[in-house]
Amino acid sequence: MRSFFIAVLALLALSVQAAETKAPKRAETSETATNDPVRIEYLKLVAIDDAAEKEVERWIKEAEGFEAVGAGTAKEELARKVQERLEPVKKAYEDFITKYPDHAEARLAYGSFLVDIHDEDEAVVQMEKGRELDPKNPAAWNNLANHYGHRSPVKKAFAYYEKAMELDPKEPVYPWNFATTIFLFRKDAQEFYRINEQQVFDRAMELYRTAQKLDPTNLVLATDLAQTYYGIRPMRTNDALVAWNNALSLATTPLEQQGIYLHLARVELNAGMWEEARQHLNQITITNLTDLKKRLERNWIEKRNKALNLTNSVEAYREGSAARLN
Repeated sequence: MRSFFIAVLALLALSVQAAETKAPKRAETSETATNDPVRIEYLKLVAIDDAAEKEVERWIKEAEGFEAVGAGTAKEELARKVQERLEPVKKAYEDFITKYPDHAEARLAYGSFLVDIHDEDEAVVQMEKGRELDPKNPAAWNNLANHYGHRSPVKKAFAYYEKAMELDPKEPVYPWNFATTIFLFRKDAQEFYRINEQQVFDRAMELYRTAQKLDPTNLVLATDLAQTYYGIRPMRTNDALVAWNNALSLATTPLEQQGIYLHLARVELNAGMWEEARQHLNQITITNLTDLKKRLERNWIEKRNKALNLTNSVEAYREGSAARLN
């Protein structure tokens, strides 16, 4: 197993990055009361994990806030503090599993904890054991698919996502993760399903839309789908605009809305929709978006001028040809 300290440093380094794959939350510890002593002990274990996670997240956010104002906390000191906070949680999981080696939920929860601290080698051991103990648990298949999607074999991830969706067709996270993985690993998907690249795109879009039907108000999901169109060649402009406008309908803050205006302008600019792009750029007023706006404005001028020059050249050629014919 890799050094726990190194894993904590990795956690700090990656804490602000958006995860490519998601896992549904564990059941809350406030679930229906039970007299089962093992169940009670397990719920206490999960509560310990959740409390530590929330505290570490708070420390990281505070450190980011200090850094933003030029009073950053030393990463080595923060890593030490996080390590000390998480070591008892790791020990609690190990003790519980030693006492109850056939407890599938504990194996899966411990696997998730190990993923969080970037000890994925040991995490997959725990999650595979959990899946073997409870093969009808869809979260086990999803979480393992997440692992194989990141670490390979990717084709194994496809089969595991399919199984998760089969076991729980109402959970939006599973088709969402599946769509992302198929899109990112298109060659593997082509080989696995014996389809061409455009059909892979179609399959990814189908899965994203399945997730959206299950979670229609999720802005992150809507933007994930919309951003996927940047990777499709030739670009499906109309579909991309529909997706970004759907995301816009879910945005609730000026920053979210104006960020989507940037994307709309980018798609419209690439499609030669000059006026539409100009209108969306004019609606961007937030300072944090100024640099991106200026970059798109420069692109707008360059591409529009190039298109106008090409049009003028074609017109001049046509006029010259007509004169020669006369």
